[in-house]
Amino acid sequence: MSAPNPAADTAAPATDPELPDPGAADADSLVEDADAGTDADGPGDDLLVREGDVAGDYLERLLDILDVDGDIDLDVEGDRASVAVVGGQLDDLVGSDGAVLEALQELTRLAVAQSTGVRSRLMLDIGGYRAKRRADLTTLAAETAGRVSQSRQPERMAPMNPFERKVVHDVVAGVAGVHSESEGEEPNRRVVVLPDR
Repeated sequence: MSAPNPAADTAAPATDPELPDPGAADADSLVEDADAGTDADGPGDDLLVREGDVAGDYLERLLDILDVDGDIDLDVEGDRASVAVVGGQLDDLVGSDGAVLEALQELTRLAVAQSTGVRSRLMLDIGGYRAKRRADLTTLAAETAGRVSQSRQPERMAPMNPFERKVVHDVVAGVAGVHSESEGEEPNRRVVVLPDR
């Protein structure tokens, strides 16, 4: 017979039969789902808000380094975070045909992905450039779709970045009798508007 082990007598048992499983009627039980803290709009909204916050912090530091005045506006549009830099002289941050803006958007997305561990689809606008470009493209796409609908001849548009092509595709999708496709390789990828058969 082995000697009693005093440490074993004081150790807590693996399961305690005196503690009942918490039920919905218990005052201390968890009634809500664990992710009930998310907004009613969807479980991903918290992540999108966090993406916007990280992007805002990143861009504020960048503006400080560049000694550029600008305010940061954060929003969630649909299924992506949206960040806008407004005010001040921001033309240098937009660049020719939005080239610098596109580069800054990619850098901001990388900073967000590094912080959150999730690939970001964040949209960045600087000085209202994207908002104006969206309005111009909406008009251009509607005019092009109208011409193709009448002539029944396809039209190729100028090369565009993914944001611009999506604007055009969305507009063309709302016009009866035509559809759109993308063709080519970046940076020369473009939208083709075609008549339906």
